[in-house]
Amino acid sequence: MNEPAMKETLSNNALTAEELKLAQLIVSSLNLEMQAAEIDPAAPLYGEGMGLDSIDILEVALAISKAYGVKLRSDDEHNRKIFTSLRSRGTASSRRS
Repeated sequence: MNEPAMKETLSNNALTAEELKLAQLIVSSLNLEMQAAEIDPAAPLYGEGMGLDSIDILEVALAISKAYGVKLRSDDEHNRKIFTSLRSRGTASSRRS
């Protein structure tokens, strides 16, 4: 890969401030042995990628609910998209509590 393309790839994988905050929440709530900044924002959270399982996702959803004051519903049709990656932009039909 040439140097300009490599820099573009690195910048595309850089965490935004919001993604870093969410990554820190995931790392701390799951007691992961990694730094939040190491998480690729486009990597899948579930299964391949970060390797989280369904119980991990439930814990992340609970942490998000507590931290952001939103209610996430287990039957929401958008959950798969919402929890795809840090960078996914799912449309939650969640409500503030």
